Amino acid sequence: MSQGMALTAGSHAAQARKPRQVRKEATVSDVPRAPWECLARATADDTPPGRCQREVLDHFSGGCLSMPDALPDTVPDALPDTPTAPPAGRRPRKSLGQHFLTDGRVANRIVAAAAAVPSDVVLEVGPGAGILTRRLVERAGRVIAVELDPALAGQLGQRLGNPANLNVVHGDARRVDIAGLVGPDTCYKVVANLPYYAAAPIIRRFLESPTPPSLLVVMVQREVAAAMAAAPGAMTLLSVATQFYAVPSVVAQVRPKSFRPPPKVSSTVVKLAVRPAPAAAVADAAAFFALARAGFAAPRKQLRNSLMQGTGADAGLVAAILADAGIDAQRRPATLTIDEWAMLNAVWPDDAPRSRIG
Repeated sequence: MSQGMALTAGSHAAQARKPRQVRKEATVSDVPRAPWECLARATADDTPPGRCQREVLDHFSGGCLSMPDALPDTVPDALPDTPTAPPAGRRPRKSLGQHFLTDGRVANRIVAAAAAVPSDVVLEVGPGAGILTRRLVERAGRVIAVELDPALAGQLGQRLGNPANLNVVHGDARRVDIAGLVGPDTCYKVVANLPYYAAAPIIRRFLESPTPPSLLVVMVQREVAAAMAAAPGAMTLLSVATQFYAVPSVVAQVRPKSFRPPPKVSSTVVKLAVRPAPAAAVADAAAFFALARAGFAAPRKQLRNSLMQGTGADAGLVAAILADAGIDAQRRPATLTIDEWAMLNAVWPDDAPRSRIG
């Protein structure tokens, strides 16, 4: 059944459509935040998981992701291990979330995961002192490095010997014109050691862009990586949001000592292979994610109860819709696949609430 199809007279949901008791109008605080908004708050800095972070990430654990071991002493097919250190005497800017990667083995692993070749265009976000940039210009045909710090952006080309295939852009990756940088209809890859506070909007920007990359290799906080790559049974709203657009895999976990200054949390390198089309065919992505947000309103509860809390719909209606979708109402939200969320979205009536707002 298509998303916009009206209820048939004999469906479970149609039989359940009866006048229901008016509920107390919800406030903004009653409504679950969008997945990327949750991630932005949860990773606002490099502090260990606090209250907001626990709200978003505490159900990521429990064996949902097999993390690779620490990096070996040697990396197959690695580039020369000569780290590029931050400029002497320059203190990292905490306001920009700067933690300079100094471990050459980690840099080698990131560049190897990107599999850059001379025909590739690579857009690097946050090159900093250039430890990744130097390796990328040796492999890729063209490297576009977007740096928010004006001092670092001004020095990067000279520090690397002004390679002809490097274009350094001073700008914010959350706002730059992506198509204008890489060129129209250009296939490109993204490589980034992301500041924790900006990871969410930057990843979202590329995944939802009209001109998305073919691949992203990004450094994020370890708990966030676990959520992105979680399998059904440990899925979260962030899992759905990421895997709707890309196939995630973990490249390596990175210890704090690999950075200067070392952050207070551990990091993980994640590879996101962008799908040529979303994982499920939905008529309206915004409506799909509104329903998924509602479904994760109470992730530890049964799906029926979580949907009731998230949408404001009554028990009879939610139970009937789940029956039409062929989904057991007693399952937990974390167990649903993206295809099952899409099926639930398809049979959800147009006149049934998808959110307690609006």
